[in-house]
Amino acid sequence: MGKDVIIACDFASAKQTFDFLDQFTDKKPFVKIGMELFYAEGPQIVREIKRRGHRIFLDLKLHDIPNTVKKAMAVLRDLDVDICNLHAAGTIPMMKAALEGLTRPDGTRPLLIAVTQLTSTDQATMERDLLIERPIDEVVMHYAKNARDAGLDGVVCSPLEAQKVHAVCGADFLTVTPGVRFADGDVGDQKRVMTPAQAKEIGSDYIVVGRPITAAEDPVAAYERCVREFVG
Repeated sequence: MGKDVIIACDFASAKQTFDFLDQFTDKKPFVKIGMELFYAEGPQIVREIKRRGHRIFLDLKLHDIPNTVKKAMAVLRDLDVDICNLHAAGTIPMMKAALEGLTRPDGTRPLLIAVTQLTSTDQATMERDLLIERPIDEVVMHYAKNARDAGLDGVVCSPLEAQKVHAVCGADFLTVTPGVRFADGDVGDQKRVMTPAQAKEIGSDYIVVGRPITAAEDPVAAYERCVREFVG
């Protein structure tokens, strides 16, 4: 899987989602389905988007005891998504259990990636709310190495950390990076951000872009701009 732009379809209903996707008449962009849409519409929304020909990153960020996560992943594997994720903070045993649950009887499975630290988290927030006093860069790299050691395919991380993740975990260890904004856009509630061109320069494998595309006056044009800047 080469570099690509993943559109975050953070909509509240199937109608909003399909009204958005219907604007893409000659292409099928890679899409992210997060908690808002999945909890509103259930697994059927995943099946329908897949039926329409889109690749899917199912962004549910599982985090529970290993056995519970294993059983949940065994359900999600049958939705035929391309990428699933969980929280690296759930520990190596949880991540290994997730892989077991996600792997189908024939040995195939979606890619599995781990969230390190959310892009809305900065050093001050991490120290104040989580009582983690190590530098955020060190924490992210530790979580990434844990994910690699557990057998996962990559991590979700800030684009600011993608280059170092590759240095620490290998070039083939995927970096999926939200927190991407156009140079002339609003950063919203993200604290650690980068432009598509910068994300390309430092080696992100996938960028996840939401409001700069979904809230744009012309979403198709915004998506195409993002692809040009990131993929080339």
